[in-house]
Amino acid sequence: MTARAFSRILVAVDDSPAALAAVEVAVTLATQSGARIRFVHVITDGEVLRALTRMGRDGHQTTQREIASESLLRHVALGADRAGVAADTVSVSGDPAGLLLDAVRSWDADLLVLGRSDVGQVGRAYVGDVTRGVLEFSETPILIVPSPS
Repeated sequence: MTARAFSRILVAVDDSPAALAAVEVAVTLATQSGARIRFVHVITDGEVLRALTRMGRDGHQTTQREIASESLLRHVALGADRAGVAADTVSVSGDPAGLLLDAVRSWDADLLVLGRSDVGQVGRAYVGDVTRGVLEFSETPILIVPSPS
């Protein structure tokens, strides 16, 4: 069996330890294979933001979330650049699993890298809703990266 070379690696990014570990793994893979990386951050609409939107008062919170997203994406892109990896960034808003799958298809990624959520009981396997949704519907190989110990 020969190792598969990747040319386009899409990485789901948030500020969790697992997602940042996924960034490191993806950058290492891209360095070894000469792949490009696209970092995607999905801004999700939580209950508070939905309630504020219904009341017409979501402007400030939306702006703060967009600023935080841009900052996070700049941080991970800088790390890729320092490693000599070509990378770009995308920030989208909505359903994470669906948007990640759309991003994989539209960019023609040949690997999706996700961090594994730490939510769950200690010592028990846990797959979050986003990961489960992506695993169920992806036609692209997926690499799940756990949080660092």
